[in-house]
Amino acid sequence: MAGRIHDDDIVVVREKARIDEVIRDYVTLKSAGGGSLKGLCPFHDERSPSFNVSPAKGAWYCFGCGEGGDVIGFLRKIDHLAFSEAVEKLASRYGVTLRYTEGGSAAGRQTGQRSRLVEAHKVTAEFYQARLDTPEAQIGRTFLDERGFDREAAARFGVGFAPMGWDVLLTHLRSKGFSDDQIVEGGLAVRGGQRGIYDRFRGRLMWPIRDLSGDVVGFGARKLRDDDDGPKYLNTPETPLYKKSQVLYGIDLARREIAKRQQAVIVEGYTDVMAAHLSGVETAVATCGTSFGSDHVKVLRRLLMDDDTFSGQVVFTFDGDAAGQKAALRAFGEDQKFTAQTFVAIEPGGMDPCELRIAKGPDAVRELIERRVPLFEFAIRAALADHDLDRAEGRIAGLRAAAPVVAGIRDQALRPEYTRMLAGWLGLPVEEVARSVSDAGRARAPAARRPADPDAPTVEPGAAGRLPRPDPRDQVASVEREALKVALQCPELAGSWVDALETPAFRSPAYIAVHTAIVDAGGAAAGLTDRAWLDAVLAACPDDAVRAVVHELAVDALPIDQADTRYAQSVIARLLEIDAARRINDVKARLQRIEPSSDPDTYQALFADVLALESYRRGLREQVAGGSS
Repeated sequence: MAGRIHDDDIVVVREKARIDEVIRDYVTLKSAGGGSLKGLCPFHDERSPSFNVSPAKGAWYCFGCGEGGDVIGFLRKIDHLAFSEAVEKLASRYGVTLRYTEGGSAAGRQTGQRSRLVEAHKVTAEFYQARLDTPEAQIGRTFLDERGFDREAAARFGVGFAPMGWDVLLTHLRSKGFSDDQIVEGGLAVRGGQRGIYDRFRGRLMWPIRDLSGDVVGFGARKLRDDDDGPKYLNTPETPLYKKSQVLYGIDLARREIAKRQQAVIVEGYTDVMAAHLSGVETAVATCGTSFGSDHVKVLRRLLMDDDTFSGQVVFTFDGDAAGQKAALRAFGEDQKFTAQTFVAIEPGGMDPCELRIAKGPDAVRELIERRVPLFEFAIRAALADHDLDRAEGRIAGLRAAAPVVAGIRDQALRPEYTRMLAGWLGLPVEEVARSVSDAGRARAPAARRPADPDAPTVEPGAAGRLPRPDPRDQVASVEREALKVALQCPELAGSWVDALETPAFRSPAYIAVHTAIVDAGGAAAGLTDRAWLDAVLAACPDDAVRAVVHELAVDALPIDQADTRYAQSVIARLLEIDAARRINDVKARLQRIEPSSDPDTYQALFADVLALESYRRGLREQVAGGSS
């Protein structure tokens, strides 16, 4: 059996792995203030960003679904890895040599199954790429040359060639230590009847398909010979690595430009992606053997930072033929899942980006994208295309066909504008068209839902097994929360004020548990900061439920610069003041129950306590006032 990774090496991996760098491979992050970053959560569908990252603490937390953790936990969840696999992947990226309890380093030992499949695909991609230079691959090089792709372009996209032999790749992978089961499970070979195991791809031009992090997870293979009786394009089957509904070819090359330009261009094939990028449209990606779907939407929305306060652009390019128009209309349904503006770019002559680049050059490809039209407009015009709008009957029929399309626009601000545009295209009164659109909307509306009870308790997504949070409208609980955020995020600034907090100052069970963990970690007197401090508190937590609250508070941005000592002290002073007020009320209640003449000593002692507490509270109020000035 494989040994366990040394704890010291896991600590080194956590320290060297930049959590913001790792997460940016999957999510576009923007500043949230106070050193924190924010983006759309990759673990649940959301319209507004609630996914927070604190690079200084090495932590992330989503306020929408309640998931959180460190860089290893993020990689485990996003890539479905075992703990050791996530550590090994980060160690490889950041140059950390791992040791194992049973001796030896990562080399020569059996790693996790997914890691082995990723390595097998990497070796395979290098193998195919090297084979493109062989005499046998001349047919593949000719194919590329005819489409305007030189050797430099082929290398940029990792294009390779699968040899004709039945087991050439199989033999190569076996020589590298991969088992037959691993090769078959990765979709690189097929286990047949009499022939046994043989290479899946033979005599074809090969495109490696990578995920957001750059790992090769599958391949797209283009037929080159007339005697090849297989499909024109053959893709990797569904495997533990490759899910065709979730991968986009070129996403590894385009992701940074997509985030930078806030634009994604969807093309139809591998050569179209190459042509677009080489023409300067470096935001182009393509689906792999499947239509554009909801999982692809989720990938792009995270990169576009597509939320309710920001709108980027998604541009679909399709062939100008009937199949291309049908694909564009399918995209209309998916558009509703974007906040971003969505467009269609169709070349009038029916050429795809690859053909357009060959015929008219790179400028023509860029101009195609610049001439994009809104997808809603395209869908409405397509509904009108089959009707003779020069005749009254044709205009009414066109209205009946197009009204449901307009009614299907979920953005209520856009719907009236397209209603007016439709009226203009039909030459009909706006009021008449508006009535038809309204009728079509009622016809497609779901059954009325029961209005939500505003007083009903809120159940957060993914809340199972989580500590309940106090009502956000509870001002005292809000002070408790801010005080704990200060204690976790800047204990060195709060100093002795952090250690002055006692558990009775808290009322929320979730916050009591976090404060207890802070105390058990040694408090501010421990002298730890940033990630070391957070790790100490996490280690003191009794279970994952408390750790989840710690991650939540550690990444929730403070409303001030973390160098502002006054705020840090004043918010804790405010909590101490609230606690002092509770204690004053308790002592006053005891005073009211005592008869001064019957027990003068107790009465005087309690009265002195009230005076001392009142003086203490006045001092705290002054501290609060000074911190908020």
